[in-house]
Amino acid sequence: MKKGLIIFLAIAAVVVLIGYNFFAGNYNKMVTSQEVVEKQWAQVETQYQRRADLIPNLVNTVKGYADFERETLTQVIEARAKATSVNIDASNLNAETMAQFQAAQGELNGALSRLLVAVERYPDLKANQNFLELQAQLEGTENRIQVARDRYNDTVRDHNSLIKTFPRNMLAGMYGFDAYPYFEADEGSEKAPEVKF
Repeated sequence: MKKGLIIFLAIAAVVVLIGYNFFAGNYNKMVTSQEVVEKQWAQVETQYQRRADLIPNLVNTVKGYADFERETLTQVIEARAKATSVNIDASNLNAETMAQFQAAQGELNGALSRLLVAVERYPDLKANQNFLELQAQLEGTENRIQVARDRYNDTVRDHNSLIKTFPRNMLAGMYGFDAYPYFEADEGSEKAPEVKF
């Protein structure tokens, strides 16, 4: 009987060890994946903040030209204020908060685009070295934002795939892991803009 008890305990220990490794290993993978997504979201916010920090300098440089459209500058200032007021906690990313964030950033994009189009009518401003440097930094920041958004979407894809595949999908629900939303293109961006001269 002693031999049977030892075999039973050995089998029970192996089953417990396998079960522990399965649950703990999958939980740890999901935690790591979630942390990667949240880190990448922080990178997205960092690039948007960099853009928001450049805008006051750009606006002040443009303000130096007295005949420049004040309405355009006001729109940029207001859009920047709105965009910087929408903050999302990385642990609370969902489709609704992502849509709010994207809408605020979209308004700022539109206002900046109008500003840069209006600048075309002011040759002295276009030749101003400070303006040219700020414009180049802003363009570089827009590229950084796009790269950060792409990387965020890549990490979201990896995380969402991890928690949606069997058997982790059952564990994800049990442990409270949710899918993250993707950055999506702005509505209407699939159509090329029409340029008229």
